[in-house]
Formats: sequence, structure tokens, C-alpha cells
Amino acid sequence: MLALRLTRGARPAVQLRRLLVALASAGTGFLLLCTLGHAISHPEDPSGAVLRLAWCLTPLAATVHLALAVARTDPGTRPRPGLAAIGLGPARLMAVTATTTALSCTLGSMLALLVFLHLRGDLTGMPFDGAAADFLAADAPLPLPAALTLLGLVPAIASVTVGFVLRPRDDRPASARRQARSFGRFGAYGRATAREPFGAYGRFRARQSTGGPAAPEDDAAPAPAAADENQPLDPGQGSVLPPVPQDPPKGLPWGIAVLAAGLAVEAYANRHGTAPAAPLPSGLAGTPSVLVGWLLTAVGLAVAGPGLTHLCGRLLQSTQPGALRLLAGRVLMAEAGRIGRPLGIVCAVASGAYAMATLYDPAGPDMGPLTALGVLLVTSCALATLLTAAVEAKHARSDTTAALLRLGAPATMLRSAAALRAGALFALFGPLTLVVAELAALPLAS
Repeated sequence: MLALRLTRGARPAVQLRRLLVALASAGTGFLLLCTLGHAISHPEDPSGAVLRLAWCLTPLAATVHLALAVARTDPGTRPRPGLAAIGLGPARLMAVTATTTALSCTLGSMLALLVFLHLRGDLTGMPFDGAAADFLAADAPLPLPAALTLLGLVPAIASVTVGFVLRPRDDRPASARRQARSFGRFGAYGRATAREPFGAYGRFRARQSTGGPAAPEDDAAPAPAAADENQPLDPGQGSVLPPVPQDPPKGLPWGIAVLAAGLAVEAYANRHGTAPAAPLPSGLAGTPSVLVGWLLTAVGLAVAGPGLTHLCGRLLQSTQPGALRLLAGRVLMAEAGRIGRPLGIVCAVASGAYAMATLYDPAGPDMGPLTALGVLLVTSCALATLLTAAVEAKHARSDTTAALLRLGAPATMLRSAAALRAGALFALFGPLTLVVAELAALPLAS
């Protein structure tokens, strides 16, 4: 009931993001139902049904990724003191977020079922003169348990993923956790000490979460100096710019290694491949190893995305930067972990689409409606996830933006910094996408 009330009382922008999740879930559910229809109408070809089901894993992963990004930006389920006072702590709010995600995905699955039944002619008669009867198994009864099982995959996987990623974590140091566990062995005093959120440890954790060191607990400790509104924009101590992450993302070498492995698998598959046992849709040529190579390439770009974004921000601040480049580069470095991975996934999708366009055979079969729906669904989910991550990053740096405006920074400077960040990312990821797409398509086109 609380999840329904939070869902109904959200702002229009939040409702729009949830609607996008529902539409993505509807598209994925429709593809799964079409796979079931193909299996019913072609019982003599079980391998073809399994192959179609395997192709549905990519839209399913894109939908779950979008649902996770929307759940992370949901303002109605963030921990707040008022909710914690009535017993809605981080664990229960995580459950509410997972339930809200399940509701959105279930709505999309029910929409997919209605569209599927309408195209089959089970509701109002066969539309489009029976053009979709082949892959919908219109002449055979629909097994309802199998259909509901397939439709329940998206809500179940999305809610479990959201609950796992957004689960409450203990950010205390390892020594503090061991001390709390040891205190818990000594009866009521130990339990009270382990659960006490205030006192000396609570004040220490509050200062630790802000990024500053812990001051000694005495009355002689100096109070932190108030922020001066006339303070210049410099990268030193006390700057209003976003803090530089102490440790850059560590996934860049691993991402490059996985990307190189994917390209090598594709080249090896074309050299030693035989007849395609797992043909690609719409007349694309390839072997089963090509799918593995494309998957490794996409994973490599996603893993290397945060490191490349951090590197882009560092390059912006090189060679005596001014205030504009310093602000743009510092923001990119601070947001590398938040927008880098969705940006890498968008590059993977773009390189895959470019490679498909290069390998498309005009003499082969035309791109069918299900293939077009799958490509559109994956592309839309990747772009929507990137935009959602950008909105989350904008909300995360709202305090920095407000401080800059109080210091007298013009709004045109903030817009110029945003344009500079976008241009720097495009200058780095655009050529990278083209190079990866050309290297992925070159062995297969020869």
C-alpha cells in the first residue's frame, strides 16, 4: 500500500520515467510471448525456439538496467529522518523501491499480454488480415501458465536486481564493525552500544560521510570555518568545486582487456568458422562465436566507461586550465562512476548497430518486425538509461551549483561547462565507437 501511495504521489518527471520502464517491460514481454508462439507453431524446431529465447536476453538485460537506473533516481524512496522515525529505515525503503519497480514492470507485462492476445484474435478478431498468425500461433490454444511464467520474468528479475543493488550497506570501518560485533556478545549493554546511532561514533560517522577527517571529541576542538562567499574558484582546500575522487575507477585496464578479447574472438570466428549454427537475424552472416565476441565487446566498453570518463575529465584540466575547464573536468571526474557505465553501454549499442548496418545483406531476408522491435527496444533503453543517469548526476551536484550561483558565477558559465563536458565526451567516445564498430565488422565482411 505504501508503494502504491508513493507511486501515485510522485512528480510528473518521476511518473514519466516509470512509464518508460513499463513500456520497456511491455516490449520485452511481447518478444517473449512471440518466442512462445513460434515454439507452439513450430514444434519440430526446438533449437530455433531456444535461439529466439536467447536473443530475448539482450532486451531483457536492457530493460532491467533501465529499471535499476530509474529506481536509483526515485526521490520518493530516499532515506529521510521523518520516515526513519516511523520505522521506515533503509531496508524497508529498499523493499518499497523493489515493489515499485515490480509494479511498473507488471503493468508493462499486462499490456504486452493484451496486445499479444489482440494480435492473435482472441479478443476482437484477427487484425491485419492474419499477417501475424505465423509467429503468434493463432491457430493453437495459448498455454496460460507458460505465458504467465514468461511475463513474470521481467518483474521478478528487475525487482530482485533493484533490491540487491540498493540494499543497505554498512559503511563503517572494519575495526568499528568488529568492535560492534564483540560488544554484542556482552548482553544488553553490547546490543545498545552496537545499535546506538548517536554519541561519539555517530558524530564520527557524520563527519566521515562528508569526506573530512574525524576530529577529537573534546571541547577544545576548533570548529570548522564557515564558507566564505568571496572565496575564489581554485582547486585547493575549501573550493566549492566538486571534490576530486581519491581513487580513480579501476576498471579501465580490465575493460580494455575484455574489449580486445571480444575483437579477437570475432576475428578468430570468421577465420575458423563453418556454417552458421546460430544465424543472426535479418540475413546477417556469422557464427555462434560472433555472438560471444559481440557480448565481450559490449561488456568491455561498459567496464571501461567510468575509467574513460575519468580520463576525459583529467585531460580537460591539463595544461593550465581556466575556471571553465577546471569546473567541467572536475565534474566529469566526480561523476565518472555514475555516467561512465551507461555511456559505455550506449557506445556498445551504437557500435553494434553500425556493425549490423555494415554486415546487412540486401539480397537476404528483410528485417522483420520482431527484429526491428528488439533493436528499437535495446537502443531506447540504453539512451533512456544514460539520460536518467545524467539527471541523477545533476541532482547530486545541486549543492555545488547553488554555491556557485551564490558566489556570483553567471548561468552562462554553468551552461558552457555542461556543453564543454558533452563535447569532450563526444570527442572521446565518438571515435572510439567508430573504431570498435569497424574492427568488429571488418573480419566478418571479408
